[in-house]
Amino acid sequence: MTKSTRTPSTGPAGSPRPTGRSEPSGPSEPSEPSEPSADSTSATKSGGRRAYHHGDLRRAIVTAALDVISAEGPSALSLRDLARRAGVSHAAPAHHFKDRTGLLTAIAAEGYGLLAATLTEAADLKDAGVRYVRFAREHPAHFQVMFTPELLRANDLELTTARALAGERLRDAVSAVPPQGRGTDARLAGVAAWSLAHGFATLLLSHNLDGPVGDQDPEEVFRLLSGLLFQGSS
Repeated sequence: MTKSTRTPSTGPAGSPRPTGRSEPSGPSEPSEPSEPSADSTSATKSGGRRAYHHGDLRRAIVTAALDVISAEGPSALSLRDLARRAGVSHAAPAHHFKDRTGLLTAIAAEGYGLLAATLTEAADLKDAGVRYVRFAREHPAHFQVMFTPELLRANDLELTTARALAGERLRDAVSAVPPQGRGTDARLAGVAAWSLAHGFATLLLSHNLDGPVGDQDPEEVFRLLSGLLFQGSS
């Protein structure tokens, strides 16, 4: 079992790495005067569009960024364009993320957090692999950014913490498999499990498995594959 667009230098199975994408929050309380002005903008400045309240602006920018990444890839991201999409002043994204790298790092940290959460609920190693593949299918933009290290701020605390948590959850799933089912080296077994899940997810998202998988449920196909690798993972 195991991890989309590029091969990471490190990750969940090796040096621990680790949030999907949620919708913008609903109406919030009235603005507080202490909030920076960069977070707010008048509707008239955006051609009549409703301005996001400062409390949900960060989420709105991340959501807009995920849409761009899904459609055009991370290279198409522009903070000025995201501000236009969110209907806010061009300074607002920089106020929250400083720069493009900061935004992508926040997206990657969110993705690792979401991955860690779904791996925590796995019943066994095979289920953890299925959940890994499901995460990649449901959050393809997160998945792409998470494993493109040159786009990220490597020493960001939120990112390194979330990545480590996801790695720990994967190692826990591997460790639960009896030695006779995974071999005596749990670390190498973790690399094998991660390689299987990550490779399958990456090939799936890039449509390289359209022929072999066909109309079958990709998660069920992965269950069969993982059974071939880890005989004792149930």
